[in-house]
Amino acid sequence: MPGSRVNSDLWITEYISPYDIYQHGVVDILVYRKTAFQEMCIVETGTFGKALVLDGKWQSCTGDEFLYHEPLVHPACLNHGAPRTVLVLGGGEGATVREVLKWKSVEKVVMVDIDGEVVEACKQYLPEMHQGAFDDPRTEVVIGDALDYLDKAASAWDIIISDLSDPIEQGPSFKLFTKEYFEKCRRALRSEGYFVVQAGALAPPEMELHVRLVNTVGAVFPNVVSYSSQVPSYASPWGFALGSAAPLDRRPDPAAIDALLESETTGDFRMFDGTTLLGLMCVPKHIRSAIAAETKVYTLAEPPKFFGQGVAE
Repeated sequence: MPGSRVNSDLWITEYISPYDIYQHGVVDILVYRKTAFQEMCIVETGTFGKALVLDGKWQSCTGDEFLYHEPLVHPACLNHGAPRTVLVLGGGEGATVREVLKWKSVEKVVMVDIDGEVVEACKQYLPEMHQGAFDDPRTEVVIGDALDYLDKAASAWDIIISDLSDPIEQGPSFKLFTKEYFEKCRRALRSEGYFVVQAGALAPPEMELHVRLVNTVGAVFPNVVSYSSQVPSYASPWGFALGSAAPLDRRPDPAAIDALLESETTGDFRMFDGTTLLGLMCVPKHIRSAIAAETKVYTLAEPPKFFGQGVAE
């Protein structure tokens, strides 16, 4: 069959399943490093701009990161209404902190990331993502283990955002997708606080991880909602799980949300508004049915494991 012109000889190959891959053509490697925790590279791709890749797994890229970071942050903040203190666990690119800082009420945001080399590389090579968030006086960066930080944290957080790399067995994050971790997060929240975790792919062959993560969050928080965003560079819709002690608004009024965003944030959203939030909350039937039927809870004894690492070749 006829082919097409190919402009790259270097490819990031991500293994989606034993039978499926997703490849991104790379035009330049900006930095490559084996840190104490993982293999890191920041690359320039031909289609999606600059991207952070950890242990062969695509994390985010300048081309479509807003489709991930805006929905990761703002549903929790909107449910709260006026968050003052926000804890970000992971988030090395700084884009999650960037979104948090759009809320005028925020007085302090702490980002805890285990890998200082990744954070420093992102500061240098991905300014399009952090947009100066690391220099904001409200931002504190802690290089350390999220579990250790939570053990010492008081119940002082309005929002906790778990923005961690995928739970591959060889990586540093797989323990942070378990009931025990979510329990630590709940203890660190104020009673009216909200917790959100990036919760995996939602393509039908891959959605078991998401469904079980939602069930695990639901084993810790009285209220939990699944939602997702279309992120093209992930090759699948991407899921999130939002948990709280307070009821969650599953049918937000777009006009009311727009008014709240107008009054309480600095704006500058690319994909997010009231209509978008309503759409995010409209979870398809097959996902709702799978969550309702799920019984598995991830624990430290039986944590989740993401498929594959990936290679650059």
